[in-house]
Amino acid sequence: MALSMHKNSAYKEMDTSKYVRYTPEQVEALERVYSECPKPSSLRRQQLIRECPILSNIEPKQIKVWFQNRRCREKQRKEASRLQTVNRKLSAMNKLLMEENDRLQKQVSQLVYENGYMRHQLQSASGTTTDNSCESVVMNGQHQQQQNPTPQHPQRDANNPAGLLAIAEEALAEFLSKATGTAVDWVQMIGMKPGPDSIGIVAVSRNCSGVAARACGLVSLEPTKVAEILKDRPSWFRDCRCLDVLSVLPTGNGGTIELIYMQTYAPTTLAAARDFWTLRYTTSLEDGSLVVCERSLTSSTGGPAGPPTASFVRAEMLPSGFLIRPCEGGGSIIHIVDHVDLDVWSVPEVLRPLYESSKILAQKMTIAALRHIRQIAQETSGEIQYGGGRQPAVLRTFSQRLCRGFNDAVNGFVDDGWSLLGSDGVEDVTIMINSSPNKFLNSQYSTSMFSTFGGGVLCAKASMLLQSAGCPPALLVRFLREHRSEWADYGVDAYSAACLKASPYAVPCARPGGFPGSQVILPLAHTVEHEEFLEVVRLEGHAFSPEDVALARDMYLLQLCSGVDENAVGACAQLVFAAIDESFADDAPLLPSGFRVIPLDPKTDGPAATRTLDLASTLEVRAGGARPAGEADLNSYNLRSVLTIAFQFTFENNLRDNVAAMARQYVRSVVGSVQRVAMAISPSRLGTHLGPKPLPGSPEALTLARWICRGYRVHTGSELFQVDSQAGDAILKQLWHHSDAILCCSVKTNASPVFTFANQAGLDMLETTLVALQDIMLDKILDEAGRKILCSEFSKIMQQGFAYLPAGLCVSSMGRPVSYEQAIAWKVLNDDDSNHCLAFMFINWSFV
Repeated sequence: MALSMHKNSAYKEMDTSKYVRYTPEQVEALERVYSECPKPSSLRRQQLIRECPILSNIEPKQIKVWFQNRRCREKQRKEASRLQTVNRKLSAMNKLLMEENDRLQKQVSQLVYENGYMRHQLQSASGTTTDNSCESVVMNGQHQQQQNPTPQHPQRDANNPAGLLAIAEEALAEFLSKATGTAVDWVQMIGMKPGPDSIGIVAVSRNCSGVAARACGLVSLEPTKVAEILKDRPSWFRDCRCLDVLSVLPTGNGGTIELIYMQTYAPTTLAAARDFWTLRYTTSLEDGSLVVCERSLTSSTGGPAGPPTASFVRAEMLPSGFLIRPCEGGGSIIHIVDHVDLDVWSVPEVLRPLYESSKILAQKMTIAALRHIRQIAQETSGEIQYGGGRQPAVLRTFSQRLCRGFNDAVNGFVDDGWSLLGSDGVEDVTIMINSSPNKFLNSQYSTSMFSTFGGGVLCAKASMLLQSAGCPPALLVRFLREHRSEWADYGVDAYSAACLKASPYAVPCARPGGFPGSQVILPLAHTVEHEEFLEVVRLEGHAFSPEDVALARDMYLLQLCSGVDENAVGACAQLVFAAIDESFADDAPLLPSGFRVIPLDPKTDGPAATRTLDLASTLEVRAGGARPAGEADLNSYNLRSVLTIAFQFTFENNLRDNVAAMARQYVRSVVGSVQRVAMAISPSRLGTHLGPKPLPGSPEALTLARWICRGYRVHTGSELFQVDSQAGDAILKQLWHHSDAILCCSVKTNASPVFTFANQAGLDMLETTLVALQDIMLDKILDEAGRKILCSEFSKIMQQGFAYLPAGLCVSSMGRPVSYEQAIAWKVLNDDDSNHCLAFMFINWSFV
């Protein structure tokens, strides 16, 4: 590599006092060593001189200088390459922003014109009762076109390619007017800021027919590859059940027309799924751009009629698609538009916000497509490395199988073999069974699960409205992921794990609060922006009695967690898991269960908002209960969410009724637990954005912050931080937002130290919440070396008041290793100068 860069016979290296000339043979020998070890030790350099006679005339110090310079050149080369890449991204983003600015200027001009026209109409209204002017007709026509841009056409012959091409060209024109024009009034989504490393510019529609979303961004893939990936909608659109291309027609301009039938999953158990009958047109523009546009074929557009539907509601896709333009230096600029009408009037009124939200559409389709492309691009370039020896495509397949299995369970389509099982008189939990062998062929399941017994799969599911708690979906799902013991039943988990064996043991009884083991989360993969995690969860087993020996084994779950970013507007939060065995083969059978929480638009509490669905109307929320709507605090969070739960179990025919009873009881128990958790961690109940109210018996937060800072100053002789404001809560705010992790733990002599307080950085480091912090013990997060050092320094801390601890490792509550450069421990004294707690500050911590 370097030899080809330096073709001259003499190669110069400069020491502080003289030049050294290297022959090509000497450079080649040094390069071989550098490729194996870029930073050889002194002994290795001396060994190199002995083993290579051609280097015998070079001093060891000069060899050291050569390696230093070689490392410097390599670093400069990598930095130059990185800067070139960033420069290309910035140039492309600048071009994108200039085009967006032009589009916005056109939109402003149009709005100014319409505003002037409306003023003229208002001024002349007093003297005119009827306006028949041409201008009025034109403006009304423009307004009508924007509200419903679908033109009327006579029925077109399905066998007439010219008629289909006309529909395709009309769809292309309308799509381009949305992607780069002003056909839709776009409003940028909150938090979507453009930049070289951002996902792109994302906007949603305002005041248009149906719901629409638009995104544009950069990816380092060629346009044809981008088009190939995006056209494979089931690979990135998690709600796509199937996509069948029923006909392909080439066009005279080198493009193709496809007739497509697509089925999508319903997000809850409370409304029917949607399907689409569309025409998709792929073609190239004169400037070299590639376009894939799509629209529904209806009686108004003309074209052939689509397949009949039984379990689906036919939705309409208004002109949508992808505009892909090549970038100078490689890569592509992508414009994505999704515009659909989901027939909102066919769903219950309380659910309509799910079908009327452009933000939810943006998260599910538009942003998902852009993220998938970026993920593929980074995997292709080698920027993402996964451990465990699994290829990215295999891990992606696991994620898709988990989502698909959960969606199948929630929807329970008849053509998959699902049928309803009779209820126990309370219509809160739906029980469905599937005994069809076809269900388990060519799917995410495996026939090996059912080879030794007659039976099938049973699914217990329910949907409900979470509106009294006001808990953000991301916060709720993150808590359910981190604290499985708050809702799961160990015996049910053991039954699910035993279903992977040849003969599952007897159906367990639900044990209230019974979760004897702890969980360890082992990360497998995550997406580029960390909005989705694939992980293995190990549940440590314990046996209470000899007959519970099956519970003593560790159990494993494959788990997918997504949508846990609280700043992602309209994002659906989801936790899906399935039992696996220790071998964890690539084709391991999966029977997914889990939770889905979808946000509804915030609304003021009122009589209509107190209605609940399914379980919310029949289960009592304990742990304080919900306040009546009339007593609601309008200044608190009024977030409402739809919670959907589905759990799947295998069963033998002779135990079907027992499994059904267990599943029904278990889902009711889980729902009650989730409601209590949502109430407990709701921001409206916590009372402050800094965290929950202090625990009983502890000082107020302001007082504790003052004690922590005073203890640090008294014992170390320096300030923990300079207070920037004279406001009463300034100390608490600065302590909370301090960049280093600050934690407090108890100092009881007869018990292990338990954490009682942490600032935001401390919670991030431990991957926990203030509610669950008190369940974490100090000795559980420190590694063996850290525990030994703390024990040796403990007496010094108690006598001197503080101690500096060296760099080391600790472990988060999720089992992830954390490194820190230094730690400081000091005593925190109360106003009576008595020991209140110990404080720790972990400096410059980071996940390993």
